Amino acid sequence: MFTIMIIKLEPRVSTAPTVQEILTKYGCIIHTRLGLHEATKTSCSNSGLIVLNLMNDEKEEINKLKEELENLKGVTIKLVEV
Repeated sequence: MFTIMIIKLEPRVSTAPTVQEILTKYGCIIHTRLGLHEATKTSCSNSGLIVLNLMNDEKEEINKLKEELENLKGVTIKLVEV
């Protein structure tokens, strides 16, 4: 089984530093991290996605991470188990 967390940031630029601090705090339960946003030569999108593959056996820590992120304005979380 895989535990995947999808994090949407909007506005990306102002929310990203706080999200980064939280992700660093929970870094030991993150197997893989992928960050996505639209970018062109002249501008970057104001929204972005972070996809995390998390350790399955750390449900309590995953819930703490989710709660901290959900308390931030401009951050939306989806947790998926596959």
